[in-house]
Amino acid sequence: MTVNLATRTTPMPLAGGLAWRLVERNLLVYRRIWLLIVSGFFEPVFYLLSLGVGIGALVGTVAGPDGRAIEYTAFVAPALLAASAMNGAVYDSTMNVFFKLKYAKTYDAMLSTPLGPADIAVGEILWAQLRGTLYSATFLLVMAALGLIDSWWALLALPATMLIGLAFAAVGMAATSFMRGWQDFEFVQLAILPMFLFSTTFFPLSVYPRPLQLVVQLTPLFHGIELVRPLTTGAGIGIGLLGHALYFVGLAAIGLAVTARRLEKLLLK
Repeated sequence: MTVNLATRTTPMPLAGGLAWRLVERNLLVYRRIWLLIVSGFFEPVFYLLSLGVGIGALVGTVAGPDGRAIEYTAFVAPALLAASAMNGAVYDSTMNVFFKLKYAKTYDAMLSTPLGPADIAVGEILWAQLRGTLYSATFLLVMAALGLIDSWWALLALPATMLIGLAFAAVGMAATSFMRGWQDFEFVQLAILPMFLFSTTFFPLSVYPRPLQLVVQLTPLFHGIELVRPLTTGAGIGIGLLGHALYFVGLAAIGLAVTARRLEKLLLK
């Protein structure tokens, strides 16, 4: 888009109203390098095949969301589904955003158009969330092909992962706005990897000591897994799922607010 007399004399839309223009721009860019997006999908699938299917044959059953025994593979699969949404959103809202912000100066150029900092924040968060949704939808199809979906409630699993991706994208981009250099991204891995390993992804919460249980219950991925796992297994469906969903709504709102404020400070200084 270009700024002309018409755009100068026309009232500007609400903040964030032009965000889809940025999503469209990213779609046009990535259609030529789509392998970069697709490649991130394979990691959770490999975990599922190696740990879920391989070790699952040795473990047998574990306690499900309602305490009843379920197959270990069915226990791990929804956790990896939630992790797919997290990974897709975090990948795009951290390093890619940092490059555009600090080196390519993409956002500085966008400010010469009707887009404002809020539009950029919303657009990049939506794009990162869409990448997480792509990972989740594809992984959900893999689960269905392997017979790991045991309930019609699983139809709500995709909207749930969209919410998870939205929250992680918002928080990831907010964190990126504070990054000083590439070395700071070690802190991102320091947060993501332990969360992936210990947020009941591979083991029930009951196997951890009580102090560690309290720490795990504070992590966003734990709430994501607790939201998705009952939907795919059909066990433990209750009002508690609404609490986990509201957790991500609040997290996304906070992340978006911080991101918009930080971009305004960085780009309009």
